[in-house]
Amino acid sequence: MIDLHSHILPNIDDGAADESETLALLRLAAADGIRQMVATPHINPGYFDNNKLTINTALASARALIHQHQIPLQLAAAAEVRLTEQLIPAIEQQQMPFLGLWQSQRVLLLELPHSHVPAGTDKLLKWLGRQQIIAMIAHPERNRDIQTNPALLQSLKNAGCLFQLTASSLLGDLGDRHQQCAEFLVRQRIYQVMATDCHNLQRRPPKLRLARQTLAQLTDDDYAEALVCGHPAQITATLDFGGEL
Repeated sequence: MIDLHSHILPNIDDGAADESETLALLRLAAADGIRQMVATPHINPGYFDNNKLTINTALASARALIHQHQIPLQLAAAAEVRLTEQLIPAIEQQQMPFLGLWQSQRVLLLELPHSHVPAGTDKLLKWLGRQQIIAMIAHPERNRDIQTNPALLQSLKNAGCLFQLTASSLLGDLGDRHQQCAEFLVRQRIYQVMATDCHNLQRRPPKLRLARQTLAQLTDDDYAEALVCGHPAQITATLDFGGEL
């Protein structure tokens, strides 16, 4: 399996606190059957001021751990980018790391506020499209507006974006509201990717295998396989799992 959303790099955001936790998370991911991961630390100005340099430095540390401890897993990096007013200038200045390609467009992992869908989000998505960028909306099932009114996703879908499901949402680890919304959206087959969004050993470890089984029970095996293998493989085909951003 391929995990396209993780906070596994050491001491760079609210994910792994240090190299020891990174190592433990990498071992758990490999034991779960994950063979490739994309580390996606937060870029959220004023909170997590990451950039390609900080991400590459942390990526090198994590890869050294993989090599030293012979963990059967490949690691690349991108970022989870918060929707803020600084997003457009950063893209224009070519500062954003991308997940890879989907139908010849660069894929940007985009995080909405947890509370609401900002006005004009659909217009931003269309602007991104004109830049040959397609947004993958991270964990829409965890957005309170979408939980209340899932129909809000239709305008985002019409604007051409992709959607990423968090495995822990589907498993109920993050609470009933997240799980109920995730199950509803899964049955609509709105998602293209399921990922762990792992952060730490306690609250959100990398658990993709069990979530894949749950997804297959709610839909079918082909859809579950596409979300954890087929589609992630397509997106990351151009990523260098041994190089820099």
